[in-house]
Amino acid sequence: MLTWLDADGGQADAFIIAAQQVERKVACEFIDGLIFFADHAILKIMSPLESLTPVPLTLEGSSMLHQMLRVRWPEWRALPAVRRDEILNAGTAAIQQMENQGSAMFSLLGHKGDLMLVHFRQNFDQLGEVERALQKLALWDFVEQTSSYLSIVELGLYESTAKVYGGLAERGIEPHTPEWDAEIRETLDRQRHAMHSRLFPEMPAHKYICFYPMDRRRGEDKNWYQLPFGERQRQMGDHGTIGRRFAGHVKQIISGSIGFDDWEWGVDLFAEDPLVFKKLIYEMRFDEVSAVYALFGAFYVGQRTAAADIGKLLGL
Repeated sequence: MLTWLDADGGQADAFIIAAQQVERKVACEFIDGLIFFADHAILKIMSPLESLTPVPLTLEGSSMLHQMLRVRWPEWRALPAVRRDEILNAGTAAIQQMENQGSAMFSLLGHKGDLMLVHFRQNFDQLGEVERALQKLALWDFVEQTSSYLSIVELGLYESTAKVYGGLAERGIEPHTPEWDAEIRETLDRQRHAMHSRLFPEMPAHKYICFYPMDRRRGEDKNWYQLPFGERQRQMGDHGTIGRRFAGHVKQIISGSIGFDDWEWGVDLFAEDPLVFKKLIYEMRFDEVSAVYALFGAFYVGQRTAAADIGKLLGL
């Protein structure tokens, strides 16, 4: 006979149950989901979300490629002026065509490079076409690609995941059954339609860009991926609240890169005033998800430069 001793308002992670008239030959035993300790048993009670996958649903959109370039100045200066002009004219025409397809060029500040090209495309095949087209330019012989970053625009759906998974669990629908899969697809299709402009954004026209990659910490002491779903949902909600306060001052595009590059996400910030990058990132460093679980890579800051002005950057 089992009787409840303390349910703590239904909020506890485990309940102590009195096990009357039960004899055990061992101090601890696992039977039918119960953990028996002498004449008591602990029954683990999990919320519907905790009993399911900890992975939040995501939506994916445009494929992205960042290319960081350094000019080979000695070789470039050694060219006759006429040849430099020919190369610049051909390069300008090619990059102008790419601008009409979702690319932009930025003049980098600092020692990490001279130029950064950012490309939005429908898929990786189109990004490959961009790379090959650039490699065929004579201008490409006079630049060195110091780094690159490959990713896909990503929207994490913590709130929608909690709602749909919780609803499915309450209705007793088993995970990954046809009925389960159909409802997940319907949710994703609905969200994908509603968020199309965020998944496939136009290249922002702002004057400045700040790009950096980042990870979530997964060390022995602090591991983001071992936090309960609800806790990650709460922390990301707090994190998003800060970002929304900067709406109108900065355009943010998050891209996922797990399996594509060395970091887990790429972050692109666009603004008219670069000081907003410092203000936003500094404030976010104090929220829990950043202060405890975030790791950051190199930061790249650049100024938007039209392809027609490439001669001003490379002219002697």
